[in-house]
Amino acid sequence: MIKLNSKEIRERFLKFFKHRGHTLLSSASLVPENDPSVLFTTAGMQPLVPYLMGEKHPAGRRLANSQKCVRLTDIDEVGDQNHSTFFEMLGNWSLGDYFKNDSVEWSFLFLTSAEEGLGLDPKKIYVSIFAGDKDSPRDEESIFLWKKAFAKAGLDARVYGEETLEPADDNLKPSFRIFPLDKAENWWPTGGKHPGPQGPDTEIFFYWGNQEPNLAKERIGFNDKNFWEIWNNVFMEYSLQNGKYISLSQKNVDTGMGLERICAVFNGQKDIFLTDLYQPIIRIIEMESQLSYGQDEKITRSMRIIADHLRAVVFLLGDDSRLQPSNLGHGYVLRKLIRRVIRYQKVLNIPLENKNFFEQIARVIVENYAETYPELGRNFNYILEELKKEEERFHQTLDKGLREWEKISKKGSLTGEEAFLLFATYGFPLELTRELAAEKQIVIDEKSFREAFKKHQQVSRQGAEKRFRGGLIDDSYENVKLHTATHLLQSALRQVLGDKVEQKGSNITPERLRFDFSYPQKLSLEQIRKVEEIVNTAINSALPLNFLETNYEEAIQHGALGFFQNRYEKKVKVFTIGDPQKPFSKEICGGPHVKNTGELGHFKIIKEESTSAGIRRIKGILE
Repeated sequence: MIKLNSKEIRERFLKFFKHRGHTLLSSASLVPENDPSVLFTTAGMQPLVPYLMGEKHPAGRRLANSQKCVRLTDIDEVGDQNHSTFFEMLGNWSLGDYFKNDSVEWSFLFLTSAEEGLGLDPKKIYVSIFAGDKDSPRDEESIFLWKKAFAKAGLDARVYGEETLEPADDNLKPSFRIFPLDKAENWWPTGGKHPGPQGPDTEIFFYWGNQEPNLAKERIGFNDKNFWEIWNNVFMEYSLQNGKYISLSQKNVDTGMGLERICAVFNGQKDIFLTDLYQPIIRIIEMESQLSYGQDEKITRSMRIIADHLRAVVFLLGDDSRLQPSNLGHGYVLRKLIRRVIRYQKVLNIPLENKNFFEQIARVIVENYAETYPELGRNFNYILEELKKEEERFHQTLDKGLREWEKISKKGSLTGEEAFLLFATYGFPLELTRELAAEKQIVIDEKSFREAFKKHQQVSRQGAEKRFRGGLIDDSYENVKLHTATHLLQSALRQVLGDKVEQKGSNITPERLRFDFSYPQKLSLEQIRKVEEIVNTAINSALPLNFLETNYEEAIQHGALGFFQNRYEKKVKVFTIGDPQKPFSKEICGGPHVKNTGELGHFKIIKEESTSAGIRRIKGILE
């Protein structure tokens, strides 16, 4: 069998789809631009939502890439053999071009072909499909296509629960390989709860067992440890609007395969942390702790958490968005990940005063990935600076937490609420509090701790769901209007404050826009009113919006603004507001826009503030 490392698997995937007419895209930023559906980019399709809804993509209708992703929904699972917060998603898309037939055929071919793909044993492949419900029918076409694909590999694939295993051909032994599952398992977005583009999916699983699965004990799609989901093909046939599923005029394919899992599967390692993506990090942890990976469950879990979290932190700090640890939003996640690393560093008895520990791991991560993601190299010094600063901050917090612990532990008992206070305020995990309590022979009321923690999770989850519903991913007209207004705002700011003003970020919800820009001082009330006046004059003038496609260099030469060069593809869209010969605004942008500024209403600035040195933030609304 061919031998491939992670880099070679990534390259082989991209080459496979490039050969089939796909344009290769670079990875989008980990911070979604103008899309607060989630804090971070969680899938390769996220930056493509406008194009999935019908906008023409500058690079064409067939696309593929390896996308940087961060998902926090699985953070409590990190520490096992196949979950991570940061991962790379290998994906291919069809924007109204090919559909189920090519998608299924190519997925199976890439996985099983030794010449073009990975050469996996077809007998190890199992799939699930959408079983159907009152809103949409069962995916019969995918069943037919999977039977056809397996047959080419000499396998007689049957549908579990609906067909028998009576042989139809003396030369082929039938086996259950196709599993119909409900919307919670085989629909994207999961369960079909969120507005916007969606549809049935078919998930591809690798089976680790040595023989056929015993389906009385092992069930695909039910988190059986012998079945690993490795690839998901989503067939976007619908849009959920006002509670109803509407057929899309443009049917799309959106696929995603985690590089970490497919590397482990390809190399026969039932543990993503044994792949070359993690092993250089694990070796440093082993060296600094004088312990061995696999030595026992506690040590192994701690090493996995450190390796995963530091990899996520390095990619987040290395993103051109220039994130910083803080107590809010993106920064809070960064802070949480770094502090969890420090906690598990303590579990492994790696001295907290070891100033080289973070730097060693950051260096090896950047060395391994800089060729694929050059922003890591560009931002390497920034990564080290922020890691060092946050490490020092936490040492101070840790000292305060220990002082608080000494105060509340004097009474010889510890309530669950007090344990949660140590967790929420001082970053003490329950494990650390247990260790401290054991030293004084104090018993913790862990039941009330779990209740407080569960309540905390519910509040966080509700906030995340609200964030999801508020994003451009739901194709909200209010979001599109506010996004268009950011173009007017940037132009007005440059007219009032000068052309050194540059966009540094933006965030849209249905209620307001948030726009970050470079400027060294607070805006005066007069400047704010002047900006509002310019924007509203442009709105009242009912200026048309038009766009053209070109490359980045030509766009800049012709006067377009574009401050995120490292995020753009070779071909870009340039949106012009007003007369093309003398435009009010001309920017490189891939987001959705209204057709005429007269649709926007009345613009008002509700807040102007500083976010960091030299960066101001405006929040605005449309009335």
